[in-house]
Amino acid sequence: MGVGSKHEEKAFYKIGEVADLTNLPAYVLRFWESEFIFLKPKKSQGKHRVYSKADIDTVFEIKRMLYDEGYTIAGLKRYWYRKKRPGKAVQVPKDRVEKAKAELQGILKILDRETT
Repeated sequence: MGVGSKHEEKAFYKIGEVADLTNLPAYVLRFWESEFIFLKPKKSQGKHRVYSKADIDTVFEIKRMLYDEGYTIAGLKRYWYRKKRPGKAVQVPKDRVEKAKAELQGILKILDRETT
């Protein structure tokens, strides 16, 4: 989607303009800002929210995922966190891995004894 042809192209948009572009009430946009750390429009010198084109694209993506794809807010947060941190698996210290492996092997031995 993105910023529509209905409005002139400009660098920043006020919350009312974004509400019109996205067909969402302004209070929903404010709520999403409080819920999603990745949606943080800048503030003007007068402390008004100003959305960039990228912010508006993010709003469209959030709307699509929540309304069309059925994500929950918590699910969307998890998805976005993983999306922005690809390949970032949790690093577990090697000694903890070895300890867990030894414990699991011990459990397997106990189970093996009980089944034979």
